[in-house]
Amino acid sequence: MHARIQLVTLCWTLFLAGWNDGSLGPLIPKIQEVYHVHYMIISLLFVFGSIGCLGGALVNVLLTQRYGFGKTSLGHRILLKFDSGSSLQIVAYTLQTVGPPFPVFVLASVINGVGLAIQDAQANGYVASLSEDSEAKMGYVQAAYGAGALVAPLVSTQFAQLRHWSFHYLVSLGITALNTIFLALVSRARNQDDCLAQIGQETGGKGPSEESHFRQIISIKAVHFLALFLFVYVGVEVTIGGWIVSYMRGVRGGGPSAGYISAGFFGGLTLGRIVLLPINKKVGERRVIYLYGLIAIAQLVIWLVPSLVGGAISVFIVGLVMGPLYPIAMNHAGRVFPPWLVTGSIGWIAGIATAIIPFVTGAIASKTGIENLEPVVVAMLAMMLVLWKVVPGRQI
Repeated sequence: MHARIQLVTLCWTLFLAGWNDGSLGPLIPKIQEVYHVHYMIISLLFVFGSIGCLGGALVNVLLTQRYGFGKTSLGHRILLKFDSGSSLQIVAYTLQTVGPPFPVFVLASVINGVGLAIQDAQANGYVASLSEDSEAKMGYVQAAYGAGALVAPLVSTQFAQLRHWSFHYLVSLGITALNTIFLALVSRARNQDDCLAQIGQETGGKGPSEESHFRQIISIKAVHFLALFLFVYVGVEVTIGGWIVSYMRGVRGGGPSAGYISAGFFGGLTLGRIVLLPINKKVGERRVIYLYGLIAIAQLVIWLVPSLVGGAISVFIVGLVMGPLYPIAMNHAGRVFPPWLVTGSIGWIAGIATAIIPFVTGAIASKTGIENLEPVVVAMLAMMLVLWKVVPGRQI
């Protein structure tokens, strides 16, 4: 029972992460209209969000080493027993709800990025440390991310057509508040080993050189290879989810309802993380990534065929096959890194894997037109497969 409660709570945390990432795409045209900014300036939301995520990754390593899983997420020394990451998101969403000046809106993205990175690292690190059926559980947790990213565009598309568009972040604020409460009730400021012991899992304790986790993590080449792989993956995911609406409206002639195409992408992402689990197991998680990557590259049809409906279907298929890639990479980290460095390593990897690529896409769109979205995405998908080849397959 305790194991199920913990898993459901972490699913809600990842639902919030997905909600955050899926919200922005349909709102971009409205934000451009309200603040009178072009694509490159809008891209600063991605850049500064990435800076926040990178800062959160560094903070996570330091806090995890000192306080452990529970106390990093909810500890009594950090923000009075409230989840530190979720609390930062409360601040960010509160600022964005009031529709502040654009620089403040961007600042809120930084704060939000820090909070997201801390929670993402803790949740993924914990699930990767589970000894029983961790592959399937990682799939469920990441499917919850996809579910959040699926629901968010449906909601933000509606708010994008309203005068008080920023009230979308009021909904985000409510989801974050619930996340803070759930985490506080379940973890109760215990560290990861104590939480694992509660569900009957033996832990090996901390490894050697406990006082130099960060130094150990950055000295492992596999950490950086996997970080680069996920850097490209997350960049592609956020580029499609964040810019596909602008692409479909600007190039394919879609209307305001084009925001639902973003929801279709994240719907495919969610579905893929569940229904493709048997294929992952049969083919092998190491090899199946190449298969999914090649299928995703076949999305060239979106670029070559001037069809709004065909593009929407292709976006869904790309989401379907890209869905399993992130949880597979997280499971791989749990297998190849020393147990005492798993959570810190995953946090650092997730922080590095932030959305700089969508900024590059925005810069290209600003200079040469949004129609160049697809060539950038296809090139990044090809690069992703090359990077996976150099990620070590054995425990270090």
